[in-house]
This record gives sequence, structure tokens and C-alpha cells, in this order.
Amino acid sequence: MNLDAFDLHLLRLLQQDCLAPLRSLADTVHLSTASVQRRIQKLREHGYITGNMAILDPDKLNQVITILVEVRVNKTHITDLEQLKMSFSGDEIQQCYYVTGEADFMLVLLVPSMKRFQEICDVLFHHNENVEWFKTTVVLDRVKVSLDVPQVGLHD
Repeated sequence: MNLDAFDLHLLRLLQQDCLAPLRSLADTVHLSTASVQRRIQKLREHGYITGNMAILDPDKLNQVITILVEVRVNKTHITDLEQLKMSFSGDEIQQCYYVTGEADFMLVLLVPSMKRFQEICDVLFHHNENVEWFKTTVVLDRVKVSLDVPQVGLHD
């Protein structure tokens, strides 16, 4: 599927508000509602849109501490990595990246307390013989949090 300027504009708008009414999207991109609906369906079918979600306020849900964790592992055989990736997919882990550099994984966690973080550390890191070391950074302020893909439709 080749994306045109209309598709890119729709992706940018949907990234800002995936619940925007079709009529509003159609008016903004200057297409019919039916055309916008067909384009969005095609974007889903071709994997450009992989899901829709609500963005929640972690503070209101008592997930007040954001922690970044770098993890270095002992073994990087594919089966060992797959096991780690599965163990790094728990609810408190908001994001997990397999990375290059000194560490092998970078995790972003949301937790209600340092006590809960200690419990997670025990399970994921202290009791995991494949974890060589881990380093944590506690976030003081969430300056920007986004899953937006940059530059979508900016040339249209």
C-alpha cells in the first residue's frame, strides 16, 4: 500500500485523537465520510494502525513512580532472550526494549511505591541467574510521554 497525502494526514489526526468522528476527519482532510472510513479500514488491514488506546493518568491510578531500568544479561542465546522478553512483559513494565550498548534491555516501569519496585526487582532481577546486573533511575518528572510516530503527514 502506498500512502498518499490524505492517508498521512488521517494518520496524524488519528494519532492525536483516535475517537474523532468520521465527519470531523472528513471535513479536515476534505474527503467524504465514506472515503475516510474506507481509508482507515485499509490502514488497519495493512498494519499502519495497530490498535487504539486510552491514555490514562498514572498519578490518578496510584502509579506514581516511573523507573527506568537498564539490564545486562549473562547469556544472549535466542532461547534465553525469549525467556527474558517474556518475563519483562509484566503489567508494571510499561515498555521494554532490547538494545545495543552496555545494557541489553531498557525497561520503563510504573509502580505505586518503592516497596512494590523492590518486590519486582526480587522476582525479575535478583532471582534471575541470567541477569548480570541492573541499574535503576527514578524519574523526577514526566516531561514528555508519547507513543506518537513523529513526522506523520507533515509534508502534506
